[in-house]
Amino acid sequence: MSDFAFTEHALSGWMRSEGKDSDIVISSRVRIARNLRALPFPLVASGEQAEEVQRLVVEAAERASDQLGPLHPIELDELNETDRQVLVEKHLVSPTLANESQEAAVVLSDDESLSIMVNEEDHIRIQCLYPGFQVKSAWERATEVDDVLEEHIDYAFDDRRGYLTSCPTNVGTGLRASVMIHLPALVMTHQLGRILNAVSQVGLTVRGIYGEGSEAQGNLFQVSNQITLGQSEREIVDNLEGIVAQIIEYERQARNRLVGESKIRLYDRVMRSYGILTHAAIMDGKEAAQRLSDVRLGVDLGWIDKLPLTLLNELTILTQPHFLQKTFGATMSASEKDMYRAQLIRDKLVKGME
Repeated sequence: MSDFAFTEHALSGWMRSEGKDSDIVISSRVRIARNLRALPFPLVASGEQAEEVQRLVVEAAERASDQLGPLHPIELDELNETDRQVLVEKHLVSPTLANESQEAAVVLSDDESLSIMVNEEDHIRIQCLYPGFQVKSAWERATEVDDVLEEHIDYAFDDRRGYLTSCPTNVGTGLRASVMIHLPALVMTHQLGRILNAVSQVGLTVRGIYGEGSEAQGNLFQVSNQITLGQSEREIVDNLEGIVAQIIEYERQARNRLVGESKIRLYDRVMRSYGILTHAAIMDGKEAAQRLSDVRLGVDLGWIDKLPLTLLNELTILTQPHFLQKTFGATMSASEKDMYRAQLIRDKLVKGME
């Protein structure tokens, strides 16, 4: 049985609080890939086999509710296209699961911090999301969920290679840890390219906010591990945390330098963006992301009072194309979306300052 309430609100429960270093790190995520031993992996499974996987995983999740809290299964074929894409925009399912998978499903916790994707590239993708810089906490929660599910499901595992996955890059631990990080000062000071090049040399990768193949907008970047084989889960998490901590420090230094050397120009940029967002009649997605980034920086620097970061997190999702369509209840042209996006931002920002 599906619960459509998860597509009604942009702000997930886990997003309502702020974690460590939340002025720079938006969220921490850990994703664990697993497959069932007795059934073909999704890329080669028949419809009947995929249906069996869905049944087994959903039943296991339902039995695990006593240990993990209330869990809600959603069969994606029961949702219309807009609702499926809203789940993508909220980072609750991947584009692959929403667009391509047969017998696709997702199991969500009440606060949406836990998402168990079924029949994506692998049979199971356990995802845990936490606010701010909390990679270890997300990993510990994902590990707990993994252990509980394994009590009811026989995983595909090899003594030498570890957990077996559809893509060789996930073999071993099957673990991907990532942070969503806001780096406006490093972009403005043209230091980001050098830092990202260095990051790639130590087994990490940087993508846009919706993962592989997505564009980085609003100075938001997703930093994650590339290697899952030959390292323990703890080593993967510790390595990511150590590198991200350095990136956070570089961003803080760049912000301090901008304030020290060109404060009036930076202040002008922030307040121009705030003024445009609160008065514009038309706003495309790319401009909205950039100007929301400027305002977020202004809030972090203490130049804009009474505007909570949680509201900016909410606007980042509310202004996505399918969520706009969901909010205003109509199929819209690109120009109409730009108009409604501007209206929504104006209303939310004005109300948020009251």
